[in-house]
Amino acid sequence: MLPEMAEPTQWAFPPAVQPVAADLAFDLRSALDAVVLLRAEAPEDAFTASTLGTERIGNGVVIRNDGLVLTIGYLITEAESIWLTLNDGTTVPGHALAYDPVTGFGLVQPLGRVDAPMLARGSAAATPAGAEVIVIGHGGRAHSLKARIVAKREFAGYWEYLLDEALFTSPPHPQWGGAALVGDDGRLLGIGSLLVQEAQEGESITGNMFVPIDLLEPILEDLLRFGRPARPARPWLGIYTAEAEQRLAVTGMAAGGPAESAGVQLGDIVLEVAGERVSSLANLFRSVWRLGDAGVDVPLTVARDAQVLRLNLRSADRNSFLKKPQLQ
Repeated sequence: MLPEMAEPTQWAFPPAVQPVAADLAFDLRSALDAVVLLRAEAPEDAFTASTLGTERIGNGVVIRNDGLVLTIGYLITEAESIWLTLNDGTTVPGHALAYDPVTGFGLVQPLGRVDAPMLARGSAAATPAGAEVIVIGHGGRAHSLKARIVAKREFAGYWEYLLDEALFTSPPHPQWGGAALVGDDGRLLGIGSLLVQEAQEGESITGNMFVPIDLLEPILEDLLRFGRPARPARPWLGIYTAEAEQRLAVTGMAAGGPAESAGVQLGDIVLEVAGERVSSLANLFRSVWRLGDAGVDVPLTVARDAQVLRLNLRSADRNSFLKKPQLQ
């Protein structure tokens, strides 16, 4: 039976900002029906329960004829139960098949028949900034939004996450997690990840960040076979860092993670990695990752009050802290 979770709020975009089938060169209904509602429940003792919660609701996109669903990984991380709902109201259970913390993608294998069309994959790299796109959430045209790619640039997230080139769209979709970004050819360009403030021409624009679909192809077969890419795991510190005025302040730490275990404290200012000065999140992450694979020692220099301290962190594989889903 379906777990008890809060129903998504009944709402609809104004008709003026919804896509119109007659204006498009592809089958809009098919694209809308390829996006499913995804509900996941993680156990109370999950490593990510304190940051992501135990009940998660978002979207997923059917990308193969067998019903395979692509979503944003934070929705399904450590999930012990997953339910997929189609636009016709059909609900089937799913299994968290794979998660890649580097790209942020997650895959869900339906455990029942999914009678929904697949959405073919396009190329985010070939789609320029300024292009008109459609952001599709589960629920048909009423939950779909005409938008524009306002920027393509690097994105660094405080949770040790970095994309060389992410997609930023506006106006924002209120149910962005796992939403489909669709180009003018009806192909999938990206998967929704965040609500962000994007600066453009001196103006702050609210929008969404999407993970480019191009990042999936090189790792898809590994995800299907092994549940994660076959590449070595990156060194993970379990440190949450905020960037302000070229200063990197520690704002949080994963319980039991390398940073906490090495004596890093809230409010520390990160100055150097292995003797190399760092002044941005992207710079910090790349400096750590250049040292080697997960398990490598990471010398970290921090400022605390009036002192400069040198700490040694034994990095870890982030995945080793996560509960693994069991196929029932």
